[in-house]
Amino acid sequence: MSAQPLRVLILGGYGTFGGRLVRLLADEPRLTLLIAGRSLDKAQAFAATIKAKATLQPIAMDRMADAAKILAQLKPDLVVDASGPFQDAGPNPYHLVKACIALGINYLDLADATDFVAGISSLDATARERGIFVLSGCSSFPALSFAALDALRPGFERIDTVTSGIAPSPRVRMGLNVVKAVCSYAGKRVMLVRDGRPARGFGLMDGVRRTIAPPGAVPLKSRRFVLADAPDLALLPRAIPGIQSAFTGAGTEPQFLQRLLGLCAGLVRLRLLPSLSPLAPIMHSVQQVMNFGEHRGGMFVAITGRDAHGKALARSWHLIAEGEDGPFIPGMAAEAIIRGWLSGRKPEPGARPAAGALTLADFTPLFSRFSIRAGIRNDIDDPTAPLYRRALAEAWADLTPAVAAMHDSTETRTVVGKAHVERGKGLLSRITAAVIGFPAEATDIPVHVRFDCEAGQETWIRTFGTRSFRSRQSAATGRDAGLLYEDFGPFRVLIALVPDKGRLRLVIRGWRFLGVPLPLFLAPGGETFEEEQDGTFRFHVEIGSPLTGLIVRYVGWLRPENR
Repeated sequence: MSAQPLRVLILGGYGTFGGRLVRLLADEPRLTLLIAGRSLDKAQAFAATIKAKATLQPIAMDRMADAAKILAQLKPDLVVDASGPFQDAGPNPYHLVKACIALGINYLDLADATDFVAGISSLDATARERGIFVLSGCSSFPALSFAALDALRPGFERIDTVTSGIAPSPRVRMGLNVVKAVCSYAGKRVMLVRDGRPARGFGLMDGVRRTIAPPGAVPLKSRRFVLADAPDLALLPRAIPGIQSAFTGAGTEPQFLQRLLGLCAGLVRLRLLPSLSPLAPIMHSVQQVMNFGEHRGGMFVAITGRDAHGKALARSWHLIAEGEDGPFIPGMAAEAIIRGWLSGRKPEPGARPAAGALTLADFTPLFSRFSIRAGIRNDIDDPTAPLYRRALAEAWADLTPAVAAMHDSTETRTVVGKAHVERGKGLLSRITAAVIGFPAEATDIPVHVRFDCEAGQETWIRTFGTRSFRSRQSAATGRDAGLLYEDFGPFRVLIALVPDKGRLRLVIRGWRFLGVPLPLFLAPGGETFEEEQDGTFRFHVEIGSPLTGLIVRYVGWLRPENR
């Protein structure tokens, strides 16, 4: 490992993304982090909040001013531009980059603007001559999205479509520059690939519906992703000759605000408004107030194509970040590059987009410090594989042996055991239990469970003593992808399978009556999980609702019938 210290100037170092990059790197004593921005007072105040092993040095610097003079004085090894917005960088968008090249200073940025990132290669020859690297787009798009794309590619002889999107938590405060960037292309033409040819869409208007569902995590709610100006739209046709379709979008919550913004974008498309940019401060204020919804964010990349034998393939990578962890992700590509340099892996000289600069393996240790779950799914269901294997995908490996063995079959089978059953005392709970056929209250009652497997579905016939009830489980599809369906007569319950500290938790994510969605807060639920104790499969099922209270709780163990 290299012991050489680095001086890193982070422009926008106390801002939305630059500030988080400082926090990501603050534990590295070999770094001197120059926290730069227009306000020295703000830079100093921010630095005072950081407990750092790195050396922190607040700096006053305006990227639009005489950058060359300031950089010559500071002599950083690397400049990170995290200030933005890059969608409207003016008549000389690369003036800061050129100043870095002239002084022999390495450069990277967190830009997410198509023209800015795609055009950085025009400086490649000059950067090579100076022996420095210039990487643009060291952010979620394209650095992380292309790392995910590379992980999805094995087995594909041909890639036809690439669809990707980002879904920020509604409770994360976006910086004004981020809102300005979005407003700059709302309703404007955005170039993409459609039907194998260059085409134009309209920012925040064209859209697709997707569900972000990492294996083994509770999925985000299905949502519409609207077209965003992202570098991937220009870079994908270069990386994948013959690609038929490329789309990158944003799916924000609450969705009605996104739809409202789409209507405003329509006024720009119809030329009734020249741009939404003047409205950015208002929209920024609205976003700060209308921030209700799950405090979770995510990202996905999905591809379709063919293998070497012409068989259709579809695969997707998903990521979910809990709470305040999501906004750290855009800075992680820059962090990975800087930490790699400290470890002796300095990027090769030249100026280029950051697409392909990193792999998912570079991000894995960075994700592990946060509540971030990511993984790959096969989007073409294989009904010949066990249902739970298909639903859990990569997370299947997180199951304990006894829990995995209970679900690792497509054959009809019976397991036996014993259970303790409790029943709710209220009238509604007793009526509900009677309608579904839940067992009566009992202690140490014999249990038989028969799994009838057919066409990728499983019918579970549970017999407690002499009383039986049944349900049918199947893989969810469409907007419910990543979940499990369990049908009890006219009711359908949507379940997320979540391995958690040795248990397989079954988390209710929705329910329906005759196909009609019902309020989630009224859904039947409770602590339900499977686990292994002393090599034995054990279950804990609790069903109740706010209307009924406890309906039934049964706890016990099971083993194969003939063991």
